[in-house]
Amino acid sequence: MTTRVVLAEDDQDIRELVTLILEGEGFTTVAVDDGAAALAACRAEPPTLALLDVNMPGDMDGLTLTRALREDPATQDLPILLLTALGQQADVERGLDAGADGYIVKPFDPEDLLRRIDELLPGR
Repeated sequence: MTTRVVLAEDDQDIRELVTLILEGEGFTTVAVDDGAAALAACRAEPPTLALLDVNMPGDMDGLTLTRALREDPATQDLPILLLTALGQQADVERGLDAGADGYIVKPFDPEDLLRRIDELLPGR
């Protein structure tokens, strides 16, 4: 079974790095640069995991996107991991309160990212 990840990250370098890390581990990655595109990708074909930046351009940041995914019956149980530069405790609390299952602060360790994904997707 293919493990499909929707990655929403507006920084092209980070988007490419995370895609390289994930695909090196056998994930299929759908990488987009804003929240609206990520929501459309998740609704078109619900992924196994959503990996979302918090700060993104447009009307839909990562927190708004997380809430929208939680409100949609098709994606309400989707594991969501936020990957963001916002590292204050209040930021983490806002992310988890929005419905995220985990929170990783940039800069991040690729091994930590993979470990956190494995925690959310046991037996993938």
